[in-house]
This record gives sequence, structure tokens and C-alpha cells, in this order.
Amino acid sequence: MRAAAINLRALPEQRDLIDQAANVLGKNRSDFMLEAACERAQSVLLDQVFFGLDAEKFQQFMAMLDSPATANEGLDRLMNLKAPWSSNLA
Repeated sequence: MRAAAINLRALPEQRDLIDQAANVLGKNRSDFMLEAACERAQSVLLDQVFFGLDAEKFQQFMAMLDSPATANEGLDRLMNLKAPWSSNLA
């Protein structure tokens, strides 16, 4: 049984979006929100993990980051799509 309460306020459009997604997954709003928040929290924390590289590996890493992106037709198409929820929450 859950013991800690988490309260928040949302716009009606946000609540409706959350309810719609929860319904698609067969979950209630609370379960959906808690799962989504925990997944995001884990992602944020995992992004903060330190990793060390020796000088040579660091230079290779920086070279990869600095190199121009290669053409990717599928990614270009995806990045040009408008998210279906973006017009509802602006």
C-alpha cells in the first residue's frame, strides 16, 4: 500500500491527455502518472552518471561529438512531424 501522497494541479487539457493515455494502457491516472514520473526521474538521474576517459579516448569522443551529423532521411522526417499533443498544451 502506498503511504506518501503527491498532489499537483494541472490544466484540464493536461488532465484529459493523461487520462486518455492512461486509458490506452488500461491504467488509472495515478498509476500512469506515477509510472511516467518514475521513468523520467530515472532517466534524469542516469544522465548524471559520471564516466571517465583517458586522454586519447576523450579526444576520440570529442571528435565524434564535433563531427557533422550524417544524413538520415527517416530522422529528418520524424523531426518534422508535429506532436499530436503540442497544440493542446501550448
